[in-house]
Amino acid sequence: MPDVSFNSLAVVLAVAFFSRLLLGLAPRLRVPGVVIEIILGIIVGPSVLGWAHADEPVQILAVVGLAFLLFLSGLEIDLDELRGHLLRRAGFGLGVSVVLALVVGYALAAIGLVSSPLLVGVTLIATALGLVIPILKEGGLNSTPFGQQVIVGATLGEFTAVLLLSLLFSRDASGTGSKIILLGVFVVLLAFVAVSVAGLGRRMSISQVLVRLQDTTAQIRVRGAMLLLVALVVVAEQTGVETILGAFVAGAIVSMVDRDVKHTHPLLRVKLDAIGFGFLIPIFFVTTGIRFDLDALRNDLSTLVLVPVFLLALLVVRGLPAVLYRNQLGSSRATVAAGLLQATSLPFIVTASMIGVDIGALTPGTGSAFVAAGLLSAILFPVISLSLLRPTTMGPMPAPSMAEEPIGVM
Repeated sequence: MPDVSFNSLAVVLAVAFFSRLLLGLAPRLRVPGVVIEIILGIIVGPSVLGWAHADEPVQILAVVGLAFLLFLSGLEIDLDELRGHLLRRAGFGLGVSVVLALVVGYALAAIGLVSSPLLVGVTLIATALGLVIPILKEGGLNSTPFGQQVIVGATLGEFTAVLLLSLLFSRDASGTGSKIILLGVFVVLLAFVAVSVAGLGRRMSISQVLVRLQDTTAQIRVRGAMLLLVALVVVAEQTGVETILGAFVAGAIVSMVDRDVKHTHPLLRVKLDAIGFGFLIPIFFVTTGIRFDLDALRNDLSTLVLVPVFLLALLVVRGLPAVLYRNQLGSSRATVAAGLLQATSLPFIVTASMIGVDIGALTPGTGSAFVAAGLLSAILFPVISLSLLRPTTMGPMPAPSMAEEPIGVM
């Protein structure tokens, strides 16, 4: 066996297990589990106790966890919902968000708080789709006009942010023109893969074999999903596109071609959730805490000031456009609640901050401030949103047990 230490990985897995166990024992503590995982990662990491470090095994599994997080985020996309008035309103709101993101980004750069206004603007566009959808489902709101509008808005924000980050901040192409060409090549290859996967799934002989092997030791559908995920990450990497786009689109393809999930293989999503949320994704979030530069916040007042600034920026960029939903939602309270949920963001902020630090577009301190703002948004905004909705005519809702929900995705 290779001479590799698993000490840090053992600490990471212990944090992943006990953080959710403790939240399960305290159901009234309505804090997303991912937030606790990152905070505990900070505590056990070099910034505080020094029990764990981002060594090779931890880093490798964290990267795979990030890919799986994006894959499951893409899996949440429901193309049936992306149509009609919901899509038009959400699309117009996204356009307003893009404009506001550019204004906020360049305003922060003008006063010297950030050095990459475009990256900051892109980071502010995303909504944590993987956190918002479970919250809406737990509250019984996912099928209401309110829930459907928020889900469509979050989906557009998530996909647009991933696409822009890949297009504008790819590590492997220097000019915008070359990036567009590479993105075009990626789209062509993507279309070929999607058509091939859909065609194979419709062939009766293959379909029967898939049904026969799906719940045996072959776990053939899980293996196919893993193959598609890794294959599209490789395609993205080879075409110079950010690998997160490949992972995200892999999930979207599975969601698009997997139309008969409830009838022939209802356990596939459960199995994928088990792999992701039971093993890989918690490693990514705990590792995010381990790599968090707490000293940059403690030692530099200007960096600490960025935390409330970024939190306010999220409210302006993603929360303010919810005003466009006012006529449909019917009340100011529901409109504010929708804005708060749209402004909830964490996984994409973590991803974009890591990429920004790697390519030199963000300082480690600025990246840490951004992640801290995302943590606060995931803690505060959903709780405030649900408290605003509970007394309304939308009916009583059970308090969501966010400790039981997987994430915050992007």
